[in-house]
Parts: sequence; structure tokens; C-alpha cells
Amino acid sequence: MKKIQIYDTTLRDGSQGEHVSFSVEDKLHVARKLDELGIDYIEGGWPGSNSKDIAFFRRAQELKLKHARLAAFGSTRHPRSAVAHDRNLQALVEAATPVVTIFGKSWDLHVKVALGISLEENLTLIRESVAYLKSKGREVIYDAEHFFDGFKADREYALATLGAAEAAGADMIVLCDTNGGTLTSDLRERFRVASEHVKTPLGIHTHNDCEMAVANAIAAVELGAVQVQGTMNGYGERTGNANLCSVIPNLELKLGLRTIGREKLKHLTEVSHYVSELANLIPRHDLPYVGKSAFTHKAGVHVSAVMKESAAYEHIDPAVVGNARRVLVSELSGKSNVLYKAEELGLEIDKSSPHAKVVVEKLKEMEHDGYQFEGAEASFQILFDKLLHHFPEFFELDGFRVITEKMGRNEPYSEAVIKLRVDGKEEHTAAEGVGPVSALDRALRKSLGRFFPCIRDVRLTDYKVRVLNPRDATDARVRVLIETSDGHDTWGTVGVSENIIEASWKALVDSITYKLKKEYGAKRAESKAAK
Repeated sequence: MKKIQIYDTTLRDGSQGEHVSFSVEDKLHVARKLDELGIDYIEGGWPGSNSKDIAFFRRAQELKLKHARLAAFGSTRHPRSAVAHDRNLQALVEAATPVVTIFGKSWDLHVKVALGISLEENLTLIRESVAYLKSKGREVIYDAEHFFDGFKADREYALATLGAAEAAGADMIVLCDTNGGTLTSDLRERFRVASEHVKTPLGIHTHNDCEMAVANAIAAVELGAVQVQGTMNGYGERTGNANLCSVIPNLELKLGLRTIGREKLKHLTEVSHYVSELANLIPRHDLPYVGKSAFTHKAGVHVSAVMKESAAYEHIDPAVVGNARRVLVSELSGKSNVLYKAEELGLEIDKSSPHAKVVVEKLKEMEHDGYQFEGAEASFQILFDKLLHHFPEFFELDGFRVITEKMGRNEPYSEAVIKLRVDGKEEHTAAEGVGPVSALDRALRKSLGRFFPCIRDVRLTDYKVRVLNPRDATDARVRVLIETSDGHDTWGTVGVSENIIEASWKALVDSITYKLKKEYGAKRAESKAAK
């Protein structure tokens, strides 16, 4: 099986993406994780450009990588510096990495305008820089920056830059679509010509400005590229780099080539999310292979088919890349969605039972009113149980009142008063909060706490409001999604109303009810049955 080297530049090129920022500690953690995944090369940064990367390479000597080779990144020497005194090249040597990757100009436009030197002088920069780093015992990867644009502008000169790197002893020459504007058909032709011009192994580095980065990387491999450079989750300058979370499984599962190996592939989703967390970015649900939505089914026809044969609507088994199938319940749901979701949540229902149809119709009615259960599976479970007539009622609400008051320049505060009954016993409680929802939450938990001690562990961890019909302005219907945790589990609930307090109340009640059902549901159901 042919091996394709995977070169990860998340810590350098990926960190150039908007909103992406890694601390030195973050970079060390990511490097360890990439090594565990089986990545061949990890580009740690550009030591000649900033102090953070210098600190990283100093600390990186403690990493003790088991598989990956660490690379430092930089450019060819400055036109007015000799290699032995060039600050950038010296920083690369001092980084003490086994691999050095340097880029040079392939596009005559950049040589004349950006560097302001002659075309021949640029070839000298490439030759001398590569040769110098080779003399220091490094594995040298040469990135031909803007190669595909340079080829289009002056084919012979672009190829001459590759020849200069090869003559100086580069171990790998990587053709870069730096602007990300090359279509696959053009890239194929230019890559083919380059592969005929040099004997040095070729790699590919693509950007995603035309949404072609992964496709172009795969096309280059099909033409003989033995290394693919990219980033986790496609992070990078502008619209990003080739997403290795797509490249790796495409090469392994679609082309039958070896990258990190099938055994490591099952950790891909985990590593994708890990890198997102350290980058302080929300994982994109719509990413192929590793996204939360990658194997998610919503239409009833799809779910019905998947339940019979997963290949009907899934191109691979999600477990192969460490992901999982999800089925949503919505206005598009059919009986199959409800049955699948019920089974997933451990709820029992007879497939031939008319109750399944009742649940489907009620779901569609509620979704028409604005409910959404995709992030509120606890509310779905409660609804399911109520419709099947075996749901234990834990408390009854007699009423509540919420007052928000602001006095002078003081901060406003809210007070909620709740009257409810538990097994016929009335409870009348008040509580204050920083806002009306906070006050309601505290009052509800305070009221129920003496009856159900487990409530004391429950905390609201997230609260979202979505305006469903904004044209109605302040009369608009709102959907409130609440996330709750008891320190062990986390669950989501939903409420909808024209009144934001009422919508919040519904979601809060479901949230508390779910906890009570989890703790006391079975005993309560048995007690009622005995009566």
C-alpha cells in the first residue's frame, strides 16, 4: 500500500486564520495530539518571525515525539544577507528541528515587485538557502510559493525555481497554490508538467479560496504527490487551507492509500474537536467526516432507509473516523425518526403501535409552533413519555409572579414568587436573581429542594433565546433553549411562547422534570401503579 506523508501546518499556517490564536502551551498540547494521531510532519511555526515561536521550539525539545518529525518554517535568505549571517536562516538552525521548510518565490511578479530583485538573483537565493540548510544536516522541504500562478504567468521561470531547489539538494519540493485560486483541471496540468521537470519527490500545499483545497490536494496525489500539507479543520489564512480531516480519510478510505493508518483513523474526530477547543473556536458541525452533522439524518425517508441499510445514506461507517450517527426529530420527521430516537434514548415503543403516529403528529404540530428538539433531547423524552401516558407528575404549578425593579442608579434586580404543590402539599416560595429567569430558576429549585434533595445539584449552564418571527417586533414568538447540568450529565430543554418569561419557564420546568425523572421516575411510577 502506497504511503502518503501528512504534513500538518496547523500551528503555523493554521494560526494565521482569523480568530485562531494558540499560546505556547496550546501549541505543545496540539503537537502531542498530532503525534499520537500519526501525523508525519508537524510544522511548529516560524522562529524568525516572532518570540512565541522561538519559545515553542525551545520547549518542543521536551516533547519526545514518537512518530512525527518537527519542522521549523522560514523563507529563503534576504537578498542583502549572506546565508551564514541571515537572521531568518540562523533562527531556523537554532530551532534545532530535524526538518526545515523554507519557501521561495516561483512567480516572477513576486520576484520583481515583492523582493525587487532580478529573476536570476532569486534563483541564487533558492540555491544558496537550500544548500546552506542541507550543510547543517537538516531534512529540507522546499515550498514553491505561488507555483501555480507563477506557472500561468511564466511557465519556464516557475519550473526553473524548482530546478534550483533540486540542484541544491532539497529532499522534497512542495507545489503551493498560495492564493487558492487554481481550478483542479489547471492544477492537474501544471502538476503533471512539474513532475516531468524534476526528479525530486513532490508534495502539494493548497488553500481554499475557491473551495477547491481538498479536491486539488487529492488530484495532486493521484498525479504522484507523496506529501500533502494542510491543517486540522482547514484553519488558515483567509478562507483556510486544505482540511486534513477530509484529506486523510479521502486518501485512506477512497483511494486505498496509507496516511496515518486505519487504526489511528478512529481518533480523527476526537483530535479535530480537541484542536478546536484549544483554538477557542466552536467545532463546525458541517465539516465532512468529523462534524457533528456529518452523519446526521433529519428527513423521514432517509432515516427509514438507514435503519434498514446504513449505506443507503452514509458513504462510510461513522465509527471508522470516530464519529457517530445522529437522527433528528423535526417537522420533516416520519415514524422512523421517532422509533430511532426512542431506541437511542432507551425508550420503549411498539413499532406497530398507533402511539408512534401520535408522537409524530404532535412533534410536527409543536415544530410548526416554533419548537425545535435538535438541541433539546430531554424535552423530547418528556414529551414522548407524556404522550404514551406513563409519565409521573412530580409537581403542579398553581402560579408564579416575577417582578423586576430598578431604583435610582442601582443595578436592577428581579424577584420571583412561585406557588406549587407536591403530592397535595402546597409550597409558596420567593427568590431573587440578577434577572427574571435567574429568579424563576432559583425559586423553582428552592421550592422543590425540600421534597427532592437532588435538585440542589442542578445548575443552568447555558441559555439561548431565538426570535422566531422578528417582523412582529416586541410581539414576536421566542424559543428558549436551556442547557442544564448536575455535575455528571448535561441535558437540553426548550420552551416557546410570545412571552420570553413563559418560554423560559417551560424550558426550566422540563429541565428540572428531567432530573427528577432520572432520579425518582421509576420509583414514582411503581408507587402509582401500586395504588
